[in-house]
Amino acid sequence: MQSQDVTYRDVEAAARRIAPHVHRTPVLSSEQLSRRLGGQVHFKCENFQKAGAFKSRGACNAVFRLDPAIAGRGVATHSSGNHGAALARAARRRGIPAYVVMPRGAANVKRQAVAGYGATIIECEPTLLARQAAAAELVARTGATLIHPYDHPDVIAGQGTATLELSDAIAPPSLVLAPVGGGGLLSGTAIVARHLWPDATVLGAEPSGADDAARSLARGIRQSQPEPKTIADGLRGELSDRTFALIRSYVHKIVTVSEPAIVEGMRLVWQYLKIVIEPSAAVPVGALIEHQLLAEGGSALVILSGGNVDLDALPWSSAPASARAKRRARPAAKSRARR
Repeated sequence: MQSQDVTYRDVEAAARRIAPHVHRTPVLSSEQLSRRLGGQVHFKCENFQKAGAFKSRGACNAVFRLDPAIAGRGVATHSSGNHGAALARAARRRGIPAYVVMPRGAANVKRQAVAGYGATIIECEPTLLARQAAAAELVARTGATLIHPYDHPDVIAGQGTATLELSDAIAPPSLVLAPVGGGGLLSGTAIVARHLWPDATVLGAEPSGADDAARSLARGIRQSQPEPKTIADGLRGELSDRTFALIRSYVHKIVTVSEPAIVEGMRLVWQYLKIVIEPSAAVPVGALIEHQLLAEGGSALVILSGGNVDLDALPWSSAPASARAKRRARPAAKSRARR
């Protein structure tokens, strides 16, 4: 299946449009962490992005592409946090209203960010159907334009600009990994990666408890995920028809990652890169740990999608001391075995 819904040229146009409104985020690496993961790994640090996540790219592209008369009525979305905050920030920069439907139980740090950028928050039940229904009612009532978190061509093109920034920043990688929930980031990443580095393998990484994308790609038909269960709250969305078509066209495979591997990946990035990432950003790192994806001498580009995490509820802080010690020892043992 080939999809021309979003193209490399769209990503290039998005990069020009959003340049005044987003950060050009750094690329980091760590010798010790690369050894742990089996090869040279570069990390594109979208946790340093405006509003703390890659979502600012897609939100700014969509908001600043709107016709002024339409934009004046405001923008709306449903989001567990990062896209909501990004959209609220983009709307504030353009001087228009923003409305964000958020599920009950959303991380407090993300709720505070959405409110802090001036959006009106509408609460709903923590299911995808409830979010969609509340957003539809909101759009009908206010006349605002719905900017979907991922099922929107301008959003997907904006997300691809993170990888576009790497065109002259790193040597061609053998492997490109991005997390996948609804598929917007993975779609944009894959479009650019396949253009820049045609010999690279492009992988999506997904929590095992929210594996609709992996099942969809394996079976060739979009699968549902009514009750996702994962610490990676930003990856609980389902693929749309649009993102599924793009992923089928540009992504080689999607691997699933266990919850312990997600936590381990998060911890290793904190430890070796000395930066804060959230569980969703750690999923590709967990994939490298769990599946040993890098062949000897291989290199990988990992998109670290965001850093909005509740510092009072870190996933390793409540584990028993014995479990923490065992977790720390396990990767070291693997590293020794490889040597």
